[in-house]
Amino acid sequence: MRSKVVVAGTVATVVAGTVLTVSAAQGERAAPRITVVEHAVSDALVDLAPDGDSNGDLLTFANPVYDRTNSRKVGRDQGSCIRTVVGEAWQCSFTTWLGKGSLTVEGPFYDAHPSVMAITGGTGAYARARGVMHLAARNSQGTAFTFRFVIR
Repeated sequence: MRSKVVVAGTVATVVAGTVLTVSAAQGERAAPRITVVEHAVSDALVDLAPDGDSNGDLLTFANPVYDRTNSRKVGRDQGSCIRTVVGEAWQCSFTTWLGKGSLTVEGPFYDAHPSVMAITGGTGAYARARGVMHLAARNSQGTAFTFRFVIR
């Protein structure tokens, strides 16, 4: 009798462990990813004293955003960046509007390499969005950028 109880207890433990593992796996899902291309056509620089690139300079923009293939306009963005490290970095805050809502990001924009910004919120389908946005230049002129949102 004791061996039946031990076997039954072991089977119950294995079954419970399997159910928990399957439930956890079903509860996990891949983070949604949205990739778009920004065309930087409206960038405006406010050059504060001293002349030239200096801390405190302001960059503002409101640009069209295209699908991942860069062939169809799917939204727009707008925001601003403040120069924080001359020749190296800006601190930015901006919103990207897409068909299902908007995503707001904040973080560094680096002059010479890709950036990762925090998704701080959104509207519509993205109302509870958190995660990161990877930003990378598509050309050396700085006229097109890839935004890859990883939403959690």
